[in-house]
Amino acid sequence: MLLLAAVTPLLTGLAVAAAPTAIAQPAALSGKTTEFSVLGADGASLKSVQDAVRAAGGTVVRSNAAVGLVTATAPRNGFSERLSGSHAVLAAAPVTVIGHNPKSSPGKPAVEKGRSGTRSAKVAKSKAGMDPLDSELWGLTSVRSDLARTKQAGNKKVKVGIIDTGVDGTHPDIAPNFDMADSRNFVRDIPFDELGQVVDGPCEFAGCVDPANWDDGAHGTHVAGTIAAAANGVGISGVAPNVTLVNIRAGQDSGFFFLQPTVDALTYAGDASIDVVNMSFYVDPWLFNCDNNPADTPEQQAEQRVVKTAMTRAMNYAYNHGVTQLVALGNEHEDLGNPLPDEGSPDYPANTAHDRTIDPNTCLTMPTEGPHSIGVGSFGPSQSKADYSNYGMEQISVSAPGGWFRDYFGTPRFRTNENEILSAYPKHIGIEEGNIDENGDITPDGVALGVQKACNSDGVCGYYQYLQGTSMATPHATGVAALIISQYGRFHGKNVTMSPDKVQSVLEGTAAKVPCPTPRTVDYLDEGRDASFTATCEGDLNFNDFYGHGAVDAWAAVTRGQQYL
Repeated sequence: MLLLAAVTPLLTGLAVAAAPTAIAQPAALSGKTTEFSVLGADGASLKSVQDAVRAAGGTVVRSNAAVGLVTATAPRNGFSERLSGSHAVLAAAPVTVIGHNPKSSPGKPAVEKGRSGTRSAKVAKSKAGMDPLDSELWGLTSVRSDLARTKQAGNKKVKVGIIDTGVDGTHPDIAPNFDMADSRNFVRDIPFDELGQVVDGPCEFAGCVDPANWDDGAHGTHVAGTIAAAANGVGISGVAPNVTLVNIRAGQDSGFFFLQPTVDALTYAGDASIDVVNMSFYVDPWLFNCDNNPADTPEQQAEQRVVKTAMTRAMNYAYNHGVTQLVALGNEHEDLGNPLPDEGSPDYPANTAHDRTIDPNTCLTMPTEGPHSIGVGSFGPSQSKADYSNYGMEQISVSAPGGWFRDYFGTPRFRTNENEILSAYPKHIGIEEGNIDENGDITPDGVALGVQKACNSDGVCGYYQYLQGTSMATPHATGVAALIISQYGRFHGKNVTMSPDKVQSVLEGTAAKVPCPTPRTVDYLDEGRDASFTATCEGDLNFNDFYGHGAVDAWAAVTRGQQYL
């Protein structure tokens, strides 16, 4: 992906506040009290933004000085109008859910859980440096992690942040590499929203804040396992089995992401010396955040501008603090450079979506199209572009194994679990979903879905499930990035540093070139998809919109990467 121009860092708590600005009172405050995201203007101090919030009749709830984002409460009507008179404020919008991971996207056909019969969970013999279930991980072999680990399996000083729904730090394949001290949970469970709609359901822990080693969505744990499950002689191993995993949770149990936690997670990554973050989510309620889409109300337009600007600032902040950012390209099966009409936004609150024509010059899907993002597309075990995967010359950097349930049409492998990606699965989620029983045994439903179980000599068992999506492709690339930093980074005491640009250069330079298919247009009709999935590959062997610079290659990265520095 081409990098966008960096934005000058803004808003610090130490900035000199401008003289107080008189704020017009165009309307009386009224309506139910709600939360607002208030974004400071360029060059404004955090204090001046907070003062403006209070002067407009709001209450400051929390703030992010690095980005200039303030969450405030105020009566819904009149507050934004009052803030419009302050030079310290760029925009303000009522808080709504702004994102969820592709696994839980409503109405999206991308992620399937297949049933391939009653296949048993047979465990193959372990090899040196590999784990018993690694024979199930075609993605691990595709990126040549099995070879790379004979030279570089990752360094414990390299920290990988998982910005997701959480990470099950007690899972036996994750626990050896999990850093509880640096992990953070930036979200509070929300049983119901202000409209009475269920968001997360009942809180599992007192105070409605989950521990930093908990995952109620299963998505983040799956991602973490692909990146760095330990090579500990049981279960699976990850692409970079010796690096450190840090849970930087920004997603609700339900998979939704609010703006403030997402921004807080990104800026924390910079402050905590995290080396690389995996962002397998996209920003909602707008699939594309537009500046002034005529189909949207002024309030909706302001909301999207806040999301775009705040995320841009947060991504720049992380980049300027040495964080390499890997992002999922998305599962909407479209060319991001020439997007289809958006019929599903906003997807929250319910039943508020309306048709919008998307101008790619003024509308961005975030964080995929944010600055310094390394966009990752997805392919199946045959290395065919997965039908669901987004693509595009402007956005894609590399491609990686993400699984494709419908790969190998016309063969016995079509629509089988093994075409997807196997990774860690929290036991309590497996029980809730009916795939594991209370005794810890896999149920018939779990067997049909390919759920696996592996136990160590102490009787501690881990569970694993198959999923597909660009969410599964991205952690393969993130794992390779972690190996690159382990191999070529500069070590300083407990920390290691490497410019994100250099990491990207090695990742892209050592990727295995993949040509466009012949013919270049792929329709996916045989696989059971409709005409909207049809995609045409543009570009050449060196770079094309299906595979970017190519398929990530861990072995090439750790053995030939020096020439790209």
